[in-house]
Amino acid sequence: MRKLGSFAIAGAILGGAASANAQDMPAPPPPMMSPVSTPAMAGPLSANPNPFFMNLGMLGEKVYIGGAVTGLGLVQNEATKAPGSFDNPGALDLSNGQVFIQKVDGFFQYYIQAGEYSLPSLGFPYVKASAATPGSFGVVPQAFVKIVPADNFSIMAGKLPTLVGDEYTFTFENMNIARGLLWNLEPAVSRGVQGNYSIGPLNFSLSVNDGYYSDRWNWISGLASWTIDKENTLAFVGAGNMGRTGFAGSATPFFLNNGSIYNVIFTHSDGPWVISPYFQYSDVPADRQLGITHASTTGGAVLVSYAFDDNFKLAGRVEYVSGTGSLISLPGSKDAWSLTITPTYQFNNLFVRAEYSYVSVSGTGGCFGIGPTCSASSQSRGMLETGVLF
Repeated sequence: MRKLGSFAIAGAILGGAASANAQDMPAPPPPMMSPVSTPAMAGPLSANPNPFFMNLGMLGEKVYIGGAVTGLGLVQNEATKAPGSFDNPGALDLSNGQVFIQKVDGFFQYYIQAGEYSLPSLGFPYVKASAATPGSFGVVPQAFVKIVPADNFSIMAGKLPTLVGDEYTFTFENMNIARGLLWNLEPAVSRGVQGNYSIGPLNFSLSVNDGYYSDRWNWISGLASWTIDKENTLAFVGAGNMGRTGFAGSATPFFLNNGSIYNVIFTHSDGPWVISPYFQYSDVPADRQLGITHASTTGGAVLVSYAFDDNFKLAGRVEYVSGTGSLISLPGSKDAWSLTITPTYQFNNLFVRAEYSYVSVSGTGGCFGIGPTCSASSQSRGMLETGVLF
């Protein structure tokens, strides 16, 4: 989510031949990998493989310092022009002005992410970074300590990225600039404690947290993944409210925070291809005390990325979601689908990428549709993002 705009509304409703000499030459070394894995990045953008670090303390422990400074422009039809939303036919804004500080080895580790950011998502008004940051997860959206007593076991505590879904929270982390329809239904950042354990090809994570950033620790989230081989991974995710939460806010949708959500995610990586289809189901049970009637959604998406070379990549996403009880990522609609195309060029730490997205909804009613009259059934949006990952 995130989900600032969607929370506010959804909560309201719910080669050629080589010569012999060339063949005898040794193969080129593989691309350098960054020594840090947080923030996670799905590509096609890649993290700085040689981030800045300082040796601190008597043991000379490395503390890495990185960040993302990016800006975006957008043009769209059916803009809401709502006061303060920055959702106009055209706009320019800061999408990330963030710094990452982390220690990634030893028994005690930590991660701190701080700065401003915007959270563009399909079908919802664009909220500028200066409003999205205080209205969602604050100037420190993620920060946690990590205790690592063994190579295959760790415990994390703090403001954690969610285990749910196949897209991350911030623009630079994902295949596309704007997050999709399924992302609008998912938690993004939760305060809590999480344990991680791996054995062979199996990985498990279990978390007690506050769900959709409610500050009420009554959610349990779990993830189990199986690395089938070097090209294929299968993951199962389940998360839900174990109690009852009467609180709602700009980052905490009332209905969704009193429900549960499930994913099945498959990822295939083969040469230049990354293909990741996933299924999602969410459910909000009836609760007479909270005035909630039963609602649910069912959806699926396919995310694809293809690398033409080390610098130029093309990503795309197609998704569909339908709902009962008017609980769906686009308020007032019964079903929706989207298509997104994102070509990306990256040279060292600099990148530029463009994006076209189309969203279609049906069953809109009342003032919960797209556009200034709340009744449009589709929206097209063009975006351009550029910046540096350091």
